[in-house]
Amino acid sequence: MADIYPWQKGVWAQLSGRARHAHAYLLHGPAGIGKRVLAENLAHFLLCQKPSSGVACGQCKACQLLSAGTHPDYFLLEPEEPEKPIRVDQVRELVDFVVQTAQLGGRKVVLLEPAEAMNLNAANALLKSLEEPSGDTVLLLISHQPSRLLPTIKSRCVQQACPQPNAQQSRDWLAKALPDESAEILDELLVLAGGSPLTAMRLHGQGVREQRAQVVDGVKKLLKQQIAPSQLAESWNAIPLPLLFDWFCDWALLTLRFQLSRDEAGLGLVDMRKVVQYLAEKSSQRKVLAIQDWLLAQRQKVLNKANLNRGLLLEALLVQWASLPGPG
Repeated sequence: MADIYPWQKGVWAQLSGRARHAHAYLLHGPAGIGKRVLAENLAHFLLCQKPSSGVACGQCKACQLLSAGTHPDYFLLEPEEPEKPIRVDQVRELVDFVVQTAQLGGRKVVLLEPAEAMNLNAANALLKSLEEPSGDTVLLLISHQPSRLLPTIKSRCVQQACPQPNAQQSRDWLAKALPDESAEILDELLVLAGGSPLTAMRLHGQGVREQRAQVVDGVKKLLKQQIAPSQLAESWNAIPLPLLFDWFCDWALLTLRFQLSRDEAGLGLVDMRKVVQYLAEKSSQRKVLAIQDWLLAQRQKVLNKANLNRGLLLEALLVQWASLPGPG
């Protein structure tokens, strides 16, 4: 079990200091701020037989079983495969667990992440357990996008917004995690991660800077008509769709912002500044607004795990992007 992050200490003191605990918590906030670590620490604290000073003892039978991954009164529910939904059959197993008697005679704890991965049938199957949990059961739901949850799910939980690190906390944590990287690279990673140090760490491990360089180079060649949209789309097969749509949404916004403000300080990361400025000067606002609307709609489909044809989707994006400069 990882230690509580520095920016979580206040909310941890609040949660661990409660005299009585709710039957269900919804821990929510952007991805990459440590909600899973907070939830796991709370689960260990709630199941510990001898907690002291707001932390699990780490020595009792319950703590030892948790560390070994064999605690009979702890239930972890998450998608069976990354990026897949949580199915109703999985939730029914959770419901069966909730109605059982605690084998160690204390609490039962359920950790579910991400809550928005439940499809409609799965979410409905969970409602009764959220409303009337059996015995001393605490359900910990983690959500990166609480707006996607049913109102009936949210209303049955104590909603706890999880704190985000400030800029200095993010830099300090990432500098310790990646001591061999320069300050410039750390700042770039944080920008690409939307300020989240944990996401920055994950993206670094995935080679995000190399992926970004490949995409930027491809966009420049596309605008110079040195590569066809279909060929470029195929060359990006290894790059995650959410990353691609995040970057293109960002570039469309930066282009529109520069058209309106002419503020060169707001052109984004240095690798695309000249391209953004060129697009702002050579494209009509109507076309930029149109592609921005299209990008946001497609990005939502990508995030919702819609069954999309990746090649055709990227080719459609690149055809529109290549046509931005010019009249119209």
